[in-house]
Parts: sequence; structure tokens; C-alpha cells
Amino acid sequence: CQPVPKPESRVEVCDLNPCPPRWKVTPAGPCSSSCGLGLAVQLVTCVQILHGQEVLQEEHLCPVAEKPLTSVPCVIRTCSYEWSFSEWSECSTSCGNGIQTRQDSCLSSLTHKPVNPLFCRRFPKAIVVRGCSAGPCPEQEGTLSPGAELQPVTPATHLTTAAAATGHRHKDLDVPLEQTKPGGGEEIMAKRSFLCICGNLFLNATGIINMTGVESRDCTVAIGRPLREEISVTILESSLNCSAGEILLFSGRMMWRTGCRKLPLSLINSRTNTLIVKQRVVLPGNGVILQYNSRTATKKYYQDCDQQLFGPQGEIVNPVQLPEEGQGVVCRTFITVAPRQRISLRALNTDLGPEGNQTHFNYILVRDVSTMKTVVFRGKQQFLWQSTGSQAEIEFHE
Repeated sequence: CQPVPKPESRVEVCDLNPCPPRWKVTPAGPCSSSCGLGLAVQLVTCVQILHGQEVLQEEHLCPVAEKPLTSVPCVIRTCSYEWSFSEWSECSTSCGNGIQTRQDSCLSSLTHKPVNPLFCRRFPKAIVVRGCSAGPCPEQEGTLSPGAELQPVTPATHLTTAAAATGHRHKDLDVPLEQTKPGGGEEIMAKRSFLCICGNLFLNATGIINMTGVESRDCTVAIGRPLREEISVTILESSLNCSAGEILLFSGRMMWRTGCRKLPLSLINSRTNTLIVKQRVVLPGNGVILQYNSRTATKKYYQDCDQQLFGPQGEIVNPVQLPEEGQGVVCRTFITVAPRQRISLRALNTDLGPEGNQTHFNYILVRDVSTMKTVVFRGKQQFLWQSTGSQAEIEFHE
């Protein structure tokens, strides 16, 4: 082309429309388990390229159906230890409802011999007690056997219309465990509440908790409110001896904070509807005085199908359909009881999966909040589960 005059180079804009928002995934973080199957969390954000720069956008602008998972399975190495279980025993009764048990042991994957159970303490352990039925007893045929009788419960007053519409029903005694009795019992209950402040659950919207002068070295109280609220705590007085190792701990589903120095007039926000306060003292008489208030949460940290139960007993029936036909929604039930109490869950009837009562849920996760251990129950498996602490979470999954 040398004999021909070369035209000038020219660049023309071919499209002025910006590219649509897209999902951006950062590399996954560390695996949650040092061995065996775990989960790695990856950050998923909605971004858009504008004028050559990557700009963060609201998530609803990106295609919801294409959103990548925020947690991905990971395996670092095979675990050296694992739980092993014996066969289930025979039903404890010849008729009616009873229980079955099995023995657990911690095995080394190299020698396949039992070792100290402490080696398996980091791994979730399956249930060792479950319900069983040997058929109706002759004299009680057609009626419930004694083991199947339900405790009487009072219908809850905080069920929302939306929750009722989705079929998520439960009965629950939503009252403080140290509820003041009317009439002449008020003064007695007030004195008892002061003397036994440790281990209590407080469900009022506001109040003052005096943790000074308690006899026990460790004193734990819990504050609970409806799901839509959050709790703020102010330390009015503190006589903790920080140099002696005395400390105050605040914990919730979305926060964890400790402190000792400069506590008076400091403000703690739970960010959710429950808060546990634990005080550890060395010298008798030391402690703190707290004032707590509740308010509407600034951010929504729960699904519309979630429920909060405070006990002491109740019945839970999982949702029969997903809210607004959403995808990937996990319906949870949070259970919080007084710190001095523990939680027992018994599956009276399970019929999960596509063949069970048109439900979209086919397995249940039960999490012990104090140890963060999770147990999975599937299909028509009946179970009896007991907590090590005063908080539990149940998740109904697709």
C-alpha cells in the first residue's frame, strides 16, 4: 500500500450505553474447619463499570437468580479423628412411646481405635438418644400413650399476619421467667429477683439490672425482645477490679465485646434482639449496674419467616411455603431461655421433602449457639436434641 496515501487514524465511539451491573466475587477466605468438610466465605458484591471505574451498586440491580454463593465447601485435609457410633438399642418400652440410645466413641482414622473424646471435641456429634414407638398399648389403644402427651401451652400474641399466612405456626409462653405476681406477692418476687439476679432472662422493653453484691463468681443475665428490635445497654456504675482480672462480657448473634476500664456511661448496642451479659468478679461485692432500653432496629437482620421464642415451652411447625416464592430463603427459629436453663427439642412428627405435606423444606439444621455445633436432621427422622447453653437456632432448608 506504499504508493497509496495512508488515511489518518481515527477512533469513534461505538456505544454510549454502560455495561449492566454484574456480580463480583472475591477469593474465598480461610476454611472454617482445619480438617474434613468446612465452609469458606467469599464476598459477593454488585458492581458496574462507569467511565472506566468499578462502582459498587445496590444488590437488587444485579440478577438475583445468578448471585453466586457466599459460602463454598472446602476441605484442607482428611480429619485424623472422627466420631463413631454403635447400633441403636431396642426400644425402651414394649408398647407405646419410648427411647433408643447408642454409644459414641472418638476413633483415630489411622489406627481405627478409640481415643480420648477430647480429640473429637471440634467435630459435630450426632444424636445418641431418639424417640421410638412400639405400637399402641392394649389398654390404651386409640389414645395417646403417656409419653406422647403434650404440655399445655398458651398461644403467643406476637405472631404476625405474614407469618400466619405462610403457615408458620407455633405456640409459646412469651413471658419473663421471673414474672412478678400480682397482689401481695410483688414484694417477695422483687426481693427474690434481686437476690437471684444471676441466670435470669429479662423481656421488658427497659429496665435496670444490678449485678453488684452477687455471691457467685460468674453471673450471667440475658435480655430478649421481639425480632424487629435491638437492645442498647448503658453501664451506670462499675466497681470491677480490672487489675485482678475482673471483666464484663457482652455477646449476641452479631457482636462480641469485653471491657473493664472506663465502663461507666459507655454504651453497648446489641444490633439484634437478644443480648447476653456475663460478669466475672474475684472480690466479693464488686460488680456493675446496667440500664437497658430497646428500640426498632436500624437494619433488618432477619427474614419475614423467622420467629423468636423465649420459652419455657412451646410447639414449632415449620413453614409450608417460602415467603413471596423467593429463592434461597432460610426460615429460622431462634430460641432463647434464661441462662440458668437449657433447651430440649423433641421431634414429635417429621415428614419433610417433596412427598411431605407440600412443604418446600426437606432438612432441618439445629445449632447450639454456645458451641456453634450444628446437627442435621433429614426426611422422617425423629430426634431428641439437647443444648449445652441457653440459646439455639433452628433452620428449615430446601
